[in-house]
Amino acid sequence: MSSRIGVAVMGAALFLYVVVAAWFAVLMFSAATPLSIAFGVGLIVIAVIGGWALVRELMFGFSADRLGRQLDGEGGMPEAPEALSPSGRLLREDVEPMIAQYTTAADADADDWRARYRLGVVQEASGRRKDARASIREAIRLARVRP
Repeated sequence: MSSRIGVAVMGAALFLYVVVAAWFAVLMFSAATPLSIAFGVGLIVIAVIGGWALVRELMFGFSADRLGRQLDGEGGMPEAPEALSPSGRLLREDVEPMIAQYTTAADADADDWRARYRLGVVQEASGRRKDARASIREAIRLARVRP
């Protein structure tokens, strides 16, 4: 629940930033000098990019959360090893065998979003955040295209 609160706070902060940037852009346009118009255009571009990033990240987060809850409800989440680091990550000696196991399972059934999502969960627990996001993004894509 605390992660949802964090997402809401960060989303609200970015939304506020986008609104303020758009407001300053209007003020820059009203000055009607070439430099102020250029700044206004830059602020509008930044606001549009920020809004796009906010929507994209929220869609990713909601989709990943939905799939995670579904997989957990089915009892399909990966089993955590008995020993974890103090930060909750996998121990170094457990990382490679687990990632190899879940990678093999995901590659064996390339159309199964559950296997790809489990791989993403294990990658996240091992600290491979970029790989985890890619795996979960692929799981979301696979879940959308299934019949």
